[in-house]
Amino acid sequence: MKVVAKNKRVRFDYEILEELEAGMILTGQEVKSVRAGNADLKGAYVSFLGSKPILKNSTIQPYKYASNLTGYDPGRDRELLLRKGELEKLRAASEEKGISVLPLEFRSGRMIKVLLGVGRGRKTIDKRRRIKEREVEKKIRKGEEW
Repeated sequence: MKVVAKNKRVRFDYEILEELEAGMILTGQEVKSVRAGNADLKGAYVSFLGSKPILKNSTIQPYKYASNLTGYDPGRDRELLLRKGELEKLRAASEEKGISVLPLEFRSGRMIKVLLGVGRGRKTIDKRRRIKEREVEKKIRKGEEW
């Protein structure tokens, strides 16, 4: 599957404990728009409405070749499709303190899927340590001394 949109900030701000792939309920125009790369996951998260998982704050721009749909909301909430066991696992994880369910990327193939991550927020000191580790790895790859 081809990665269409990625949320890089999530992997920096959160420690991803587990990943799951879920389907989404989309309109035809949204499917074409996601395949064209007009999707954004910045600030998106998953919450539960009753027993249904809902993707919130993700933006899918209108497909530019589609007829003008009145009342189309690019930032609307989208229902996620999961198996019963996965759904229970996500619900239990989201109810734990300090754990969030976040979208990591949109994938496009025969179907449009969203990769969800169950993550724990990182503290500022952990983020700084991660930046320092990356810089050291980069210098080692270049062959420089540090």
